[in-house]
Amino acid sequence: MTCKRTGFSRKGNQQHGQICSGYGVEIVLAAAVIVAAVCALALFFPPSIGREISFTAPYQPKPEWYFLWFYQAARYFPGDWAFWGLVFLPALVFIGLFIVPGLDRNSGRGRVLALGVCGLIAALIFGLTVLSLIR
Repeated sequence: MTCKRTGFSRKGNQQHGQICSGYGVEIVLAAAVIVAAVCALALFFPPSIGREISFTAPYQPKPEWYFLWFYQAARYFPGDWAFWGLVFLPALVFIGLFIVPGLDRNSGRGRVLALGVCGLIAALIFGLTVLSLIR
């Protein structure tokens, strides 16, 4: 690979730095090799289709894992209580998470209170997620 020296100093005088002319070619070749390797792996090791779907079985939709706690909480607040359990209480939980850094300004009692609030919220979300997975 050939490199030439070029560049400018602050006063406009020529100062020597290196610009390698083959650098772009190296990048393109490396990208082509990587794309060819990924295509070859996809060709020789195709992904499995997954399990067969039975269209006669009743459909039981479930959300992704990060919303399972919310899905489980929806079971405990039917009918008219849905607003309080699915809008108001989660809003209080997330407001509590925003307040926690303000509680933890001083060491001592504020830190214990902040850790208690975070621990309670984490235990609540973890417990509801596990309950949803069990059912």
